[in-house]
Amino acid sequence: MADVQPVERRRSRELWAFLFLTVVFWPLLAIAVVGGYGLAVWLYQLVAGPPGA
Repeated sequence: MADVQPVERRRSRELWAFLFLTVVFWPLLAIAVVGGYGLAVWLYQLVAGPPGA
């Protein structure tokens, strides 16, 4: 039973994990996805030309 963390420490780690996910990880992932899509469209238009052309 020496591996069991105290409840307060576990709550603190869970709070920090939640804050990291909501403030850092998901916003950066969203920016990367939107930026990747924009890059893909831009590269496609370099090859195929602008829409309607």
